Amino acid sequence: MLKKFYKMQGIGNDYIYFDCMREPVENPEELAIKLSDRHFGIGGDGVILLCPSKVADCRMRMFNLDGSEGKMCGNGIRCVGKLAHDLGYVKGDSIRIETLSGIKTLALHKGADGKVHSARVDMGAPVLRGEDIPSTFSGEEVVNVPIEVDGRTFGATLVSMGNPHCVVFEDPDRVGLEHYGPLFECHPAFPERINTEFVRVIDKNRLKMRVWERGSGETLACGTGACASAVAAVLNGYCQKNTEISVYLLGGELRITYTDDTVFMEGGAELVFTGEIEV
Repeated sequence: MLKKFYKMQGIGNDYIYFDCMREPVENPEELAIKLSDRHFGIGGDGVILLCPSKVADCRMRMFNLDGSEGKMCGNGIRCVGKLAHDLGYVKGDSIRIETLSGIKTLALHKGADGKVHSARVDMGAPVLRGEDIPSTFSGEEVVNVPIEVDGRTFGATLVSMGNPHCVVFEDPDRVGLEHYGPLFECHPAFPERINTEFVRVIDKNRLKMRVWERGSGETLACGTGACASAVAAVLNGYCQKNTEISVYLLGGELRITYTDDTVFMEGGAELVFTGEIEV
């Protein structure tokens, strides 16, 4: 059966999207593995489904390169908001999207053509308690705690934004991300694996970040990772709450604001191309 797909990207974090509001896609786990291959498939960081919801305007399901289902995707949810709006499922300037990490509200920003080009996402309050990341670390906050990886000690700050993150303040271009990323991902301290951000503080309003995502490896961008990095920077005293923090990733810039109640993330959402594929 031929199925239409939408290739979309948010600052280089590209996924293959399917409109399942009226007709479901079978076996998305297998599709994610097959279609994400950049040589023998469409190419992408995974597959995302736009689905109906009983509690929100729509529901998002996200599958990584290895077929595992993710609870949240910060760059992906902006593209879901764009797709749902541009296909006519929602109207107006806001949308509520159901995810495995709860319902997220997006403010949609439209261009002169009436289509969405960016969005601001209310990501909710970060989870900071060590046991809830989950991890083997305990405490209401896990900030700059020593963790040994392949004989080297890093300072780890743990934050969950729907997905679990370990943030270390090391120069991302010098740390050896390709070596340490997989070792962090599968470290015994993280029973469900972990996403790891290597971050350099430029100044009190700017961070540079590279990410190793569980199930996908290094990607050009990670929305929840950018949020986690900004939260970690505040917890470590590098940045301040209620101030916009620019996080620079390989694929571009995200703007993060950590308040007393929530974390806001703002960035672009673009349609790259559409096509049909046998599924």
